[in-house]
Amino acid sequence: MKGNFALADYLIFIIYAFVILFVGLYVSRTKKGKQKNAEDYFLAGKSLPWWAIGASLIAANISAEQFIGMSGSGFALGLAIASYEWMAAITLIIVGKYFLPVFIEKGLYTIPEFVEKRYSTTLKTLLAVFWIALYVFVNLASVLYLGALALEGIMGIPMIYGVMGLAAFAAAYSLYGGLSAVAWTDVIQVVILILGGLVTTWIALDTVSGGAGFMAGLQHIYQEAPDRFVMILDASNPEYKNLPGLGVLVGGMWVANLYYWGFNQYIIQRTLAAKSLKESQKGILLAAFIKLLLPLIVVIPGIAAYVMVNDPQIMATLGEAGMQNLPTSKNADKAYPWLLQFLPTGFKGLAFAALTAAIVSSLASMLNSTSTIFTMDIYKQYINKNATDKQTVNTGRISAAVALIVASFMAPLLGGIDQAFQFIQEYTGVVSPGILAVFMMGLFWKKTSNKGAIAGALFSIPIAMYFKVAPKGWSQSSLFVDIPFLDQMAYTALLTALVIGLVSWLDNKGENDEKGISVSKETFVTSAVFNIGAFAIMLILVALYAFFWG
Repeated sequence: MKGNFALADYLIFIIYAFVILFVGLYVSRTKKGKQKNAEDYFLAGKSLPWWAIGASLIAANISAEQFIGMSGSGFALGLAIASYEWMAAITLIIVGKYFLPVFIEKGLYTIPEFVEKRYSTTLKTLLAVFWIALYVFVNLASVLYLGALALEGIMGIPMIYGVMGLAAFAAAYSLYGGLSAVAWTDVIQVVILILGGLVTTWIALDTVSGGAGFMAGLQHIYQEAPDRFVMILDASNPEYKNLPGLGVLVGGMWVANLYYWGFNQYIIQRTLAAKSLKESQKGILLAAFIKLLLPLIVVIPGIAAYVMVNDPQIMATLGEAGMQNLPTSKNADKAYPWLLQFLPTGFKGLAFAALTAAIVSSLASMLNSTSTIFTMDIYKQYINKNATDKQTVNTGRISAAVALIVASFMAPLLGGIDQAFQFIQEYTGVVSPGILAVFMMGLFWKKTSNKGAIAGALFSIPIAMYFKVAPKGWSQSSLFVDIPFLDQMAYTALLTALVIGLVSWLDNKGENDEKGISVSKETFVTSAVFNIGAFAIMLILVALYAFFWG
């Protein structure tokens, strides 16, 4: 597709970029005589309606790791990777019903702030430093790398210039405007990424069916690659290590999803910026419904590419262009960029805008949340406790800029990763089980003590590394077990919770901790709209898994 953009494609992309920058800067403007404060900059003045929250949650979540990485996994292993999306829908319902009431009642700005109120300032600082490092060196760097990789594959833009361009685009409106600019532009971004993604899926399925259309294409890839439509893999499947059968439904996938959607600053920050708890819960519900649809956009194209590549007749019709940057089992992440070359003029620009929207919205979200944690949990705690509104907001902007610069230097060093989505999940999974255990025990077990939480947080890393070293050649020793990484996450979370429980019991002599959270049935009462929507989502999920079970 390199050099294959027509004038119409460039115009569509330029219009998209202009609209995002204009809206971002417009909603960021400060009224004359008024100084932005922390609530304005970091929580959008707590004014977001439900539809903006839902759209912003999806825009923050969907990035190059989904479009590029998940399509690559669709090419390599099939629909089973969609469990990350479909199980996220039910996870969002759990977060909305059981986590948000506590977070919003406590008036939080950041997730580490909850740790301070429930445990101690020491543990809050420990986790704040960890999260800043994770966002900068893993999340921001990987999104920049995968985004630049896509630009390189599609437009021929060298990696370093792609990284610089994406970083500059995200910074142009998010650094000045804060969460308000990010959230309101996300509404536009999510419409573009869904429309552009659907166009790519439509064209891919139409191509694979020889021009017979969308439904015929779906039927064709289902018939030609039935092994790619199995949700629950058996132990003989070469990808079982990544998605271990029933362990996906009852094991570590819950750890990954509950950590990501419930205790991840750049996700949960949107819900904390709602007008009210009910508004926030309706936003969560909207995001959950969209998650059910996303595999159609980010997984099905990868399966379509797999069928196309393995069908000599289709490849013959594609000609010389079809042989360029051809995806294979060893470089599956080329599947999505490869598909884009088959889009007609105009639609290439729309699809490219969708991919850019996914990347830039995630970058902006991560930047805003990194700066929120640094400013509220480090700067105001240890550097300037009496910071003025102006100092607080400026610190947020400067810390976001520094984080973006560091991540931009790191991004090119990630070269050579294949199935990047799986890679990110696996290595985030070293730390997420311990953090999840700390939060879950703190939320729902009053006896959990600060010493117990610190012990759990510290012990979780060696526990995770015990499981992690076996696949590196240590499995020959009887001391180590070689199990799929999702199972590793489940065992790590359970063992960490056991450590927290034991230390807390000894520390508090079996009594409730003085900072234990008191909840009642009334705390978790939700509206009829939320309950009906949640029930509908569960029914849809049961039907999907029953149909694609195996």
